[in-house]
Amino acid sequence: MALLSAGYGVSHTKYTFLSEQLSQLGYMVVAIGHELENDPPLSVSGNLYETRSENWKRGAETLDFIKLRLASTYQNYNFNDLLLIGHSNGGDISSWLANAGKDYIDIVITLDHRRVPLPKRRGINVLSIRGSDYPADEGVLPSKKEAKEYSMCVTEIPKSRHNDMTDYGPKWLKDEITNVIDNFLNGTGCRVNS
Repeated sequence: MALLSAGYGVSHTKYTFLSEQLSQLGYMVVAIGHELENDPPLSVSGNLYETRSENWKRGAETLDFIKLRLASTYQNYNFNDLLLIGHSNGGDISSWLANAGKDYIDIVITLDHRRVPLPKRRGINVLSIRGSDYPADEGVLPSKKEAKEYSMCVTEIPKSRHNDMTDYGPKWLKDEITNVIDNFLNGTGCRVNS
């Protein structure tokens, strides 16, 4: 089971290249758009970790709710080894939930999320694919020692842009993202460019 969280301002239907890949790998994929029309806009000033945390908390609660709801409906699927994948703000939401100590999360994959630290926990496999145009905030990505200790893979795709990590992006980038994910999920390795 995979829960795919869209980036802020991007429709949850604009990640078909990821949904199709994960479906081919045997995952049931549920794509989630976290913003409602009456939600306040995402903060763009001040300490963004503090001003956006309410958004991430709400998003994590949504993921938890969807997991519980679907588990009772689709009893033939494994909801105890969830894959969370998210782009940008969706990656922040996925990381927020993974940091909450839930025992049903097996894998977290983020595409250029920038604010919420990746989970540093044994038992969760972490892949973070980085664009090359915006850095993550300090403390979001693990040190090399932490990455080794917690089996975390952080890899940058050269000449890639944050806003292109959707269906709107160029084919070469979508192909590169799916290749990195495929290698990570099938255990053939982590390509590290940093």
